[in-house]
Amino acid sequence: MQKTKIILADDHQLFRDGIKSLLLTAPNIDIVAEVPDGQTLLDTLETTATDIILMDISMPGMTGIELTEIIVEKYPTIAVCILSMHNDEEYILNAIKSGVKGYLSKDTSRDELLNAISLISNGNEYYNKSISDIIVKSYVKQTKLESKSTSTKAKLTNRELEIIKLVSEGFMNKEISDKLNISIRTVDSHKSNIMQKLELKSSVDIVKYAIKNNIIEI
Repeated sequence: MQKTKIILADDHQLFRDGIKSLLLTAPNIDIVAEVPDGQTLLDTLETTATDIILMDISMPGMTGIELTEIIVEKYPTIAVCILSMHNDEEYILNAIKSGVKGYLSKDTSRDELLNAISLISNGNEYYNKSISDIIVKSYVKQTKLESKSTSTKAKLTNRELEIIKLVSEGFMNKEISDKLNISIRTVDSHKSNIMQKLELKSSVDIVKYAIKNNIIEI
């Protein structure tokens, strides 16, 4: 079994120890390094291969958001997941804009953390419920403030609209393939076409589009 390599980045040793204790018993996870600040993280990445970085937003020197922007540009195959006590809308949206693949509260459970790691390692994004609620509320508020835009539904096929609806309702690719009786590869292809047509960059953008165009109800 190929293990998911993880680096822990947090300036609190006690918190790093706590996360290690949660993950060390997981057979498919290998903690390859732990670092206390941004510069040490960047230095470590020069010599240490990893799949996922579990990182706090508040660290000495550089914030997690600034670090994510650097990592996304320099190491595009590495996924960043934020573990933070900061659940403010501004932090969350800036983290998403920087390119994070996940955002969880520091009080998340072991099971949820393992689930998030599994999903992110397979190319998905993960935001726990409290974070997802803040994201949705933010986009609803933003949408109501924006002037009514011309609907682009006509660009999409009925199947693509189905995919958008299911993605926005929180279903993963495997669940969508089961519901629509199509392969996961076909789901990936539809999502790629949707994002290309609508000039979107992530699943969060798909949710925003669905809200703006009344494809889902909040």
